[in-house]
Amino acid sequence: MTEASVQIEELIKSTVEGLGFELVRVTYGGGRKPTLQIMAERPDGTMGVEDCATLSREVSLILDVEDPLPGEYLLEVSSPGVDRPLTRKKDFERWVGFETKVELENQIDGRRRFKGRMTAFNGSEIVLDTDEGQVVLPYSDVAKAKLILTDELLEAVQKIASTETSGAVN
Repeated sequence: MTEASVQIEELIKSTVEGLGFELVRVTYGGGRKPTLQIMAERPDGTMGVEDCATLSREVSLILDVEDPLPGEYLLEVSSPGVDRPLTRKKDFERWVGFETKVELENQIDGRRRFKGRMTAFNGSEIVLDTDEGQVVLPYSDVAKAKLILTDELLEAVQKIASTETSGAVN
């Protein structure tokens, strides 16, 4: 995470949470016109278009007043999506059983990148079943991690969405 991303996260976190959302990730960077990307979701994992618009308006107000970034940039507010990044312990806990890519800060047996089915997460270690066998990765060393888009993941997300929708109708 860049210094600018950390600064922005600290600046907006209380407002984001006050609106009922959880920050998933803040990134900043790019070419001539960098992008400030803010990923958020509700505690139940949902994030609609209106939610993104509301959050974008509120964050824009803060950024206009505080002016923490030099020059012009694009603000992008979005949900994490189906093949979402895994940035918090609760993300790893929620998505055990699905195909995952993990990149570490440091190498293990000459590798930093791993791909496989996450079979367990205990808060400090991630267990992946890879084509080469089972690997245990330290959570504290994760640089990046994300779900891999598969039919199984799509079915699970659709099932979750239909359960939440039918629950709201009652």
